[in-house]
Amino acid sequence: MSLKRVVITGAGALTPIGNTLPAYWQGLKEGKSGAAPITKFDTTLFKTKFACEVKGFDAGNFMDKKEARKLDLFSQYAMVAADEAIVDAKFDLQSINLDRVGVIWGSGIGGISTFQEEMRTFFAGDGTPRINPFFIPKMIPDLSAGHISIKYGFRGPNFVTVSACASSTNAIYDAYTYIKLGKADIIVSGGSEAAVCIAGVGGFNALKALSERNDSPETASRPYDKDRDGFVLGEGAGALIIEEYEHAKRRGAKIYGEIIGGGMSADAYHITAPHPEGAGIIKVMEYALEEAGIKPGEVDYINTHGTSTPLGDIGEIKAIQKVFGEDAYKMNISSTKSMTGHLLGAAGAIEALACLLALNEGVVPPTINHFTDDDGLDARLNMTFNKAQKRDVKVTLSNTFGFGGHNFSIIIKKME
Repeated sequence: MSLKRVVITGAGALTPIGNTLPAYWQGLKEGKSGAAPITKFDTTLFKTKFACEVKGFDAGNFMDKKEARKLDLFSQYAMVAADEAIVDAKFDLQSINLDRVGVIWGSGIGGISTFQEEMRTFFAGDGTPRINPFFIPKMIPDLSAGHISIKYGFRGPNFVTVSACASSTNAIYDAYTYIKLGKADIIVSGGSEAAVCIAGVGGFNALKALSERNDSPETASRPYDKDRDGFVLGEGAGALIIEEYEHAKRRGAKIYGEIIGGGMSADAYHITAPHPEGAGIIKVMEYALEEAGIKPGEVDYINTHGTSTPLGDIGEIKAIQKVFGEDAYKMNISSTKSMTGHLLGAAGAIEALACLLALNEGVVPPTINHFTDDDGLDARLNMTFNKAQKRDVKVTLSNTFGFGGHNFSIIIKKME
């Protein structure tokens, strides 16, 4: 079998720091924080009272309001980001083979707000199960991919990956693999999440996973800082148009970059805690480098999982040092979650976009909110603290890890 080359020809974003791809990128370069007091519900009794919400979003500006009511917010976000990416890719729906265009999306939780509200309504009533007929279609994660395919008539591979916070990198890696194997010409990929709700915030508070820095939300997400106290919950979506290279070339598409490899592994250790020696993280990066056929020294920038948790941050950096050795000191490393918060299943998608834009713009986005050095962090590493840095970026690696020990890495290369 002749393996295909895989490129990215379109992109879209709906994030806490910008509701379009250009706005998102501008926010990253400026080191903008998306964290603010939660507006979606009353947080009076909650330990954490802030999050990185999408701002100024009205689904009615993008779709018929009657149709919007049939979609959970995570699916609305998916549709908006996918629409932007499809427009950006400039392919003619009349001239491409829709049987060979698919949608592989990622969401870790799906319609958690829908589930929450339906159950609140039920338990507030007289016990009669008056359930919205759209309850199940709004809630299940796979409907995000379903809605995108239905709107555009994409009849190729269609499913949603669920691997917690690694879900959308999982989706991108699956899309890359399907196209590499010749199973499709184009796949709309990415991820979306909308878990800033009572159940989402309350659940992560119960796990003691969220920052409780209520007096300063904008500085609460501080990966690699000595005083980090947990992640900041985010929401939104990111979309990439992943396409077979020759197909893209024939139609004269703009090519943002080439996916040259990826990796997947499991910690097989704990449901929420990272492996103490980073075993799965080490393996996933080694697998990605091996599939890409490159040496560690060829990677210019790593967008880390970097959630701002005490154990996870340093464990990932030590794994990077183990895999990259002396080359770790020659690259840029940053966590864009310091700005966007943690978008859970959508995190990998918007972070892959950050890598893609770094390749095209020659700018590495920063890790903001660094105030105090962590003794466990090697000071010789370039963590791109607080300000974006200019660099000729040719190869990027993006890491995402999820509860359950799911690890994914993806490597994107600049087109030459």
